[in-house]
Amino acid sequence: MTRHSEHFRAMNSKRQHLYRGVAEITPWTETCGQIRPLIEEKDGAAAEVHHLEITDAKLHYHERTDEFYYVLAGTGRMRLDDEEIELRPNLVVSVPRGVKHKAWGDLKVLVVCIPRGVLHDVHELE
Repeated sequence: MTRHSEHFRAMNSKRQHLYRGVAEITPWTETCGQIRPLIEEKDGAAAEVHHLEITDAKLHYHERTDEFYYVLAGTGRMRLDDEEIELRPNLVVSVPRGVKHKAWGDLKVLVVCIPRGVLHDVHELE
């Protein structure tokens, strides 16, 4: 299956259930690392959900998007403006819009982005 493979099951005439597996999506490299979009902007949901594999992200910020990182596996560190924190499994980190941030290490994370459209709202600083 490709990154554009989708599986839908009708719930009613107005909304659709959506389900995708990480293994079904071909990753590509973005500012934060290898990204697999599980719920994308085009899906019409209020948020986006991405699976990320991070080794060394670039410092960046978002003007309109709040992000919530949930560490699935691995360890690393994250810079949030002038603060640096340790990342470990089962930790959640809130990154409000405007906060300069980057992560590094060997990490697999789930990122929830609100509102959708985060890939059009990346402002790199490195």
